[in-house]
Amino acid sequence: MLAYFSSLSFLTLLRALPGSVAQGMVWGIMALGVYITFRLLDFADLTVDGSMAFGAAVCVMLIRGGVHPIVATLIAFLAGMVAGLVTGLLNTLLGIPGILASILTQIGLYSINLHVMGKSNQPVSVDNYPLLVSLRYVTGSAKSRAFFFLGMVIFLVVLICVLYSYFGTEQGQAIRATGCNPNMARAQGINTNFIKVLTLMISNGLVGLSGAMYGQFQGAADVNMGRGAIVIGLAAVIIGEVLFGKWTVKRKAAFGWTLGAVIIGAIVYYLVYQFVLWLKMPSEDMKLLSAVVVAVFLAIPYLKEKKSQRKGAKA
Repeated sequence: MLAYFSSLSFLTLLRALPGSVAQGMVWGIMALGVYITFRLLDFADLTVDGSMAFGAAVCVMLIRGGVHPIVATLIAFLAGMVAGLVTGLLNTLLGIPGILASILTQIGLYSINLHVMGKSNQPVSVDNYPLLVSLRYVTGSAKSRAFFFLGMVIFLVVLICVLYSYFGTEQGQAIRATGCNPNMARAQGINTNFIKVLTLMISNGLVGLSGAMYGQFQGAADVNMGRGAIVIGLAAVIIGEVLFGKWTVKRKAAFGWTLGAVIIGAIVYYLVYQFVLWLKMPSEDMKLLSAVVVAVFLAIPYLKEKKSQRKGAKA
């Protein structure tokens, strides 16, 4: 036991933390997309695993083809929206249950991603292209690291402000009403099928945007890079709600703070992930860890409620 702990270097953990925070910020964009479908629309959307890789594949291949990274990233956002559109149409027009519709889209995207890239993996080096994000920016000089984090924070704040403003509009309120009570929403004249398709497009657009940035961040697009993304997205949402739920509710513009909490949840997830790696846990157990983390944080609100109910019964 002593030999095991002596083999652990705290400095190694500290050096790895900036990369984990940066990765959490990139994946936090994906978590926002998961939050929109999971919490606002009450739709179990598994398209995420495919649209994440789809956004990365489209972005990386466009950059390799000479397209500016900003334009390529925006097109990847649109590609993610197309993936959401397919899931939405399968559900609303063909009557396929939501979870099955998203699985069908996810499976189809695997083959589409292979066609887009031509093979299972395509690299894009920061040495050859002016990438928007890259792990090299984080591990490089203190100046490049500061510019990276400043740029990411500004981008995420702007993104949260845009989403907050949009969901405060009539259409945004219609999305929330549809997720809360679709029957009542229809009674109020809301076209719930259109709202479902639109929400899935917005959600997967964000996922595709995250995939585009993650492909640049790690320097490659891979056909399997989105596998398990839905679990990470759910973990970020639940961690954010458990850690900051009560705090955000008490704040003005609570919905905006909740969106920020989701991103922080993704950062916390990757900090925990890095800590477990530092403890030299076998890499084949990391998926198990992800499932356990999600299960624990999902159970915490339920257990707290049961505990408060027992206290109330005793009183």
